[in-house]
Amino acid sequence: MTSRRTVVRRAPGKLYVAGEYAVVEPGNTAILVAVDRYVTVTVSGTARTGVVVSSDLWPRSAHLRWQDGRLTGADGEAAHVVTAIETVADLLTERGLSVPPLSVSVTSALHENGRKYGLGSSGAVTVATIAAVASYCGLELSRDARFRLALLATARIDPKGSGGDLAAGTWGGWIAYRAPDRAFVLDLARSRGVEEALRTPWPGSEIRRLPAPNGLSLEVGWTGNPASTTSLVAGLHRRTWRGTPSHQKFVESTADFVHAAIGALEAGDGEGLLHQIRRARQELARLDDEVGLGIFTPELTALCDAAEAAGGAAKPSGAGGGDCGIALLAADAPHDIAQVHGRWTAAGVLPLPVRPAPEGNQA
Repeated sequence: MTSRRTVVRRAPGKLYVAGEYAVVEPGNTAILVAVDRYVTVTVSGTARTGVVVSSDLWPRSAHLRWQDGRLTGADGEAAHVVTAIETVADLLTERGLSVPPLSVSVTSALHENGRKYGLGSSGAVTVATIAAVASYCGLELSRDARFRLALLATARIDPKGSGGDLAAGTWGGWIAYRAPDRAFVLDLARSRGVEEALRTPWPGSEIRRLPAPNGLSLEVGWTGNPASTTSLVAGLHRRTWRGTPSHQKFVESTADFVHAAIGALEAGDGEGLLHQIRRARQELARLDDEVGLGIFTPELTALCDAAEAAGGAAKPSGAGGGDCGIALLAADAPHDIAQVHGRWTAAGVLPLPVRPAPEGNQA
């Protein structure tokens, strides 16, 4: 008999405000904001065995079967959904519970015609899948436990990812985030189990809420060129730059302006925050010049220049190389904001009508 119960959960996308690249190494803090574009995951029962996964992001549904605790038969495009389901299943198994047959459907507002906006769709789908499958299976999990399960799931795919998108998708609003050592987390889950990994402190990990900027409007522009955060971060790891004096300078400078930006947010100092965002742009440009990652594209440079000409501050958000840039502009100057949007459009940058997502965003 197929269960008639249906569970729907959603998670927002995210934007990096400051601290990208440095945050992938444990101990370094970044500032992120969740945005009001969501991935929605619907879980219900099915008469078929195993798991049926479908999405508006790929052409056909997939019927997956369990084999030795893992799902077989999935295409690579469903990897984050599959790994999230498997991670919840590991916790259920440790608690002596079985995974019922599942139908999992994913819809995304973080894409346009299949192209991602660069708002953290992989993280959002992981967070929403963890929440929906866990709830359907009767697990009562805290926000912190859902985040930890999501990090365990994504670290199995890419241990270099910081998990900042997962934190933003779980907590919503503006946050300061410091990543744990993913190798430690994975080893803990492998050696002592998922349950123990949910209970044990994760050294270096920190997530705390921040107030929204005072008197500033967050504006977002999309270059129309999807970029791969995984490949850009991997490219940085492959270079001999790590461990050099230049690398140390980047980490130290990033830590300084991130902590200064956090202080400005908490003090309601809008001008102080703009200054730190400009520093963040300059440091990313220095990294790009020295390492040649291609963080800045002509469109992202034009986005930043237009915002600064209007008295604001702007930078690429996340790994760069395309995707989105952010700008902070005076909220009480709508004419200036409109002018910036016009300059963006002329440069081939699409202004995105997104706003910060509220805290406690899980539906």
